[in-house]
Amino acid sequence: LPFQQGLAQAQASETSESALVEMEASKFEALKAELWDFMKNEIYPNELKFFAEVEEIRRKGPAHWRQPPIIFELRERAKARGLWNLFLPVDSAKLAGRSGGGLTNLQYADCCEIMGTANHPEFAAEACNCSSPDTGNMEVLARFATEEQKKTWLEPLLDAKIRSAYAMTEPEVASSDATNIRTSIVRDGDHWVINGRKHWITGAGNVDCKIMILMGRTGGSESSTYRSQSQILVPTDTPGITLVRPMEVFGDDDCPKGHMEILFEDVRVPLSNMLWGEGRGFEIAQLRLGPGRIHHCMRMIGQAERALSLMCRRVSSRKAFGQQLSEMGSIVQQVAECRAEIDQARLLVREAADRMDRLGNTDHYTRKLLSLVKAVVPSMTQKVVDRAMQAHGGLGGSQDSFLPVAFTAARSLRWADGPDEVHWRTAGKLELSYQKKESPLYGIGHYEHDKSVPWRAKL
Repeated sequence: LPFQQGLAQAQASETSESALVEMEASKFEALKAELWDFMKNEIYPNELKFFAEVEEIRRKGPAHWRQPPIIFELRERAKARGLWNLFLPVDSAKLAGRSGGGLTNLQYADCCEIMGTANHPEFAAEACNCSSPDTGNMEVLARFATEEQKKTWLEPLLDAKIRSAYAMTEPEVASSDATNIRTSIVRDGDHWVINGRKHWITGAGNVDCKIMILMGRTGGSESSTYRSQSQILVPTDTPGITLVRPMEVFGDDDCPKGHMEILFEDVRVPLSNMLWGEGRGFEIAQLRLGPGRIHHCMRMIGQAERALSLMCRRVSSRKAFGQQLSEMGSIVQQVAECRAEIDQARLLVREAADRMDRLGNTDHYTRKLLSLVKAVVPSMTQKVVDRAMQAHGGLGGSQDSFLPVAFTAARSLRWADGPDEVHWRTAGKLELSYQKKESPLYGIGHYEHDKSVPWRAKL
């Protein structure tokens, strides 16, 4: 595709030596030990406090939707421990001219999984400034923003002084096919004028959300399909923006971030707010969605691990019909299946992260892995959590357990950032292309037998 030429140029730096530099092994192990200590002493003991403070914010109303006080307290403690901005890989940090956590994507996979054992799944990530959608947006700004835009938006995001949103999905079209996006971005003098409606815009409900990256249509019908979309910076205080409502997932509005329905009516922003030039929206999306998706999946593995631990604890402490649950054959098999499925998913994530470090996320095989990861991991986590809930009986679906929030997060992630079916489709098409063009086995085919002599002559 034509836009892939631009992608190749954008990712040339990812195959340079800077992309391969990783934190020294001993320092990395010390960092993980510090993170585990942070989780045990600061995160797990404060989970109920987090939910209580969120409920108080919800009760006060939309004007008070910002992260609860415990998050601000924990951010300072995370900074003091050196657990800040771990998500920003060394290559992106170098492009931005800013400092990140000093990790590769592969190393961050370990840290993100640890943070993902929290309840809410992004509680620890928020405390370490590693939460969605800000991480993906910061990587976009690191790679494509001007120096002035980095100072205005990237630096305060890296400092957690502001929050951000990514406005892509629309209610009137199947937005998993980005060519369907209909929000218009029309040039008028020295401004772009934006009109359209978006929904499921994560983070926009937070009053500290000051900037959105919006994907919309700049090209007319004569434009190439892959050159008709652009991405543009839209400050949230721009006139013409209406937050219509927060969308709910199984009755939860995800306060204080929210997944908002937003109306854009004659929203005017300067021409300079266009990221990387008009018609480059698909290229930016390709580069953004890879890290964003894999970060979610890294966290989901942490959720699955915690669910499995709860399951093992439960079945080891309960008896039914004169037998320990952990001695029942079906339970033992389910525990083993959970372990196998978690480890298989983790290996897939780690291979994808490693290839991102070495080859960039637009390499065809890496793209296939990223699609497989997004299709496999949330579904796996949902299955593991469901087994754990079943082993707990009614307790597994109650407010006394971490499991209901984990189940909701895993199930909803099977829609977010593209539904399962889209990722299976992408991976399947890439696999078919590989088999036809590159596989050394594709041409072998079947055996040809000599059929000229019948096994038994016709009587």
